[in-house]
Amino acid sequence: MIEIDGSGGGGQLLRTALTLSMVTATPFTMTGIRAKRNRPGLMRQHLTAVEAARQVCGAAVTGADAGSQTLTFIPKAIRSGDYHFPIGTAGSTTLVLQTVLPALSLASHASTIRLEGGTHNPLAPPADFLIDVFAPTLGKMGVQADIRLERHGFYPAGGGVMNVRVQPARAVEPLHLMERGEVRAISARALISNLSTSVADRELQVVARRLGLAEGAMKMHEVKPALGPGNALMIRIESEHVTEYFTTFGERGVSAEQVAEQACEQAQRYIKAGVAVGCYAADQLLLPMALVGSGSFSTTAPTDHSRTNASLIEKFLSVQIDFLELRPDAWKVVIG
Repeated sequence: MIEIDGSGGGGQLLRTALTLSMVTATPFTMTGIRAKRNRPGLMRQHLTAVEAARQVCGAAVTGADAGSQTLTFIPKAIRSGDYHFPIGTAGSTTLVLQTVLPALSLASHASTIRLEGGTHNPLAPPADFLIDVFAPTLGKMGVQADIRLERHGFYPAGGGVMNVRVQPARAVEPLHLMERGEVRAISARALISNLSTSVADRELQVVARRLGLAEGAMKMHEVKPALGPGNALMIRIESEHVTEYFTTFGERGVSAEQVAEQACEQAQRYIKAGVAVGCYAADQLLLPMALVGSGSFSTTAPTDHSRTNASLIEKFLSVQIDFLELRPDAWKVVIG
């Protein structure tokens, strides 16, 4: 039984522990879950991740209650199947998917997953990132996941739907993403739901000015049917060896211009740093690379999430994760 102090992290720490527990068949107890947050303990989307993991491996679970700060998870064998995980609110479907996907790739047969909730949430990777960046990257390591977005869901209304098919991973290989190669194309897409299209127009005008994009490289997508208000601006950078996404979300009291400036700043920082992986994608790649057993990538300065995640991964797996500074705002992450 691994003992984990959850007070120094958020939901990501719990989701990583669930994934590692399923894959390694190692039970854990986490205490102080989200203790330093304004609303400590387990919230609905965290409980959905726990329940999803429980179903996938038939785990025995105690402490899976709203507001609970202690959880014990004792996994059994991973089971393929047809799964349906309704979060019921705008809780992130993408985070729940990332919790169970590595485990299901180790099952004996293919699995399908239907997730309902938020697909485009602040503080979570959007569905587009999983489809265009995360899944193809996993594919290079031997994990095949076909992710399809059926309906957009924004916070707070939710109502989004993703459908996923996960194939058994017959063989996995390490991945090394040290060089991104030449930047081939930069494009931007503004999603708008139940809001004036002028919001998207203003965002794209800023992107055109800041990144020098032509009109054909920018698109507005009006979500229909609109289940609630929502706005996301996504900048896609396609390079020779890797594709990256930078996403910012509209929110009350923040102008369209501010939303666009934030996205452009993230994109320009990535381009200037000359690295292969952005800091948020780095958070997502640590776990699958560690499960393969080795890997490396270049990225901007690692986030606290990355370092906390790395420490937890080392508790479950016989790997070491090193963060090495190459130059200002350019780092090398080595898993081995």
